[in-house]
Amino acid sequence: MARAILIPLLSACVLVGYPSDGRSVEALHATPALMDATGSDAASATTSVVRLQLAAKAFAPEQIKVAIYLPPGYEQAAATGRRFPVLYANDGQDMPAVGLQSTLVQLYRDKAIEPVIVVAIDMLSDRASAYGLSDRATSRSIVGGSRIGPIGTRAQDYSAWVATQLLPYVDMHYRTQRSAKARTILGWSLGALNAFNLAWQYPDLFGRVGAFSPSFWLASDRTNADTIQKTRLAQDVVDRSSKRVGLKLWFSVGTAEETSDRNGDGVIDAIEDVQDLIEGYRAADGFQTRGLKQLGYSIDPDYAQHPSAHIDVALLLLKDGEHNQASWKKMLPPFLLWAYGRH
Repeated sequence: MARAILIPLLSACVLVGYPSDGRSVEALHATPALMDATGSDAASATTSVVRLQLAAKAFAPEQIKVAIYLPPGYEQAAATGRRFPVLYANDGQDMPAVGLQSTLVQLYRDKAIEPVIVVAIDMLSDRASAYGLSDRATSRSIVGGSRIGPIGTRAQDYSAWVATQLLPYVDMHYRTQRSAKARTILGWSLGALNAFNLAWQYPDLFGRVGAFSPSFWLASDRTNADTIQKTRLAQDVVDRSSKRVGLKLWFSVGTAEETSDRNGDGVIDAIEDVQDLIEGYRAADGFQTRGLKQLGYSIDPDYAQHPSAHIDVALLLLKDGEHNQASWKKMLPPFLLWAYGRH
């Protein structure tokens, strides 16, 4: 019978403040309580979770909930001064459903990945406004349309909060490696769109990005299939950009995420939207946009067949994968191995 792992969770909380750029961030720090989770090798695979509520002036009075997953040996490492890489993740409320903690425990138990601090950020109440694209240079959101209305109207505010408030807070309070190379940002669906945005707009802060089922369908003109194809926003951002030196990108899409095929070429939109961002797009009438490949990134279009951590851009197509948490749970282990595997 498997022995129980003691996983620290939260009980009592105490309020602390942290100044940054003249603004304040408030956090609810917690003292650990213990609960049981089945498993083995508890001493080497135990993870702990600290739960916070952070103020974000742009979204007041709403506070942003954050869970910080500390790796095995984190407290003991204080004696040696060891610091850890950090994985930031959107849609933190989904972590139980995608099996983050159990996946980490298993990979640590197998000694398959290096220890990493995970900072999981819960979505805001208006998820569609925060998770989108932004332009750091002009401090504006890049808003697209959808069947449910505008997407990304507050993306600039959210992305700036992550970059200028959350990262400094985490670096001040936890033993982090404070370089872009040591920071990764992860997300799925609209959260993946914003994760890509954060890495692309802040390459000085993030060195890697993981995007599961990214919403690269977002367009500025939804009049018809052709205008959607030609005004997709993420593809346009790449087309108008230069290479972010040092940035590595890992994408994954399920082969059964949808049936829509707006240009009738036999490839579902969920896959083609990512492929066009990676490989570039050319329409029959000569319209074209550059992709990551044209910017000079090395590409692995079939990561499942030949996984490598040395390629700049990797695409994993998950067979029969759908647009849901169950499929993102399956994408998580290969992503973590790509990002933190003991190569």
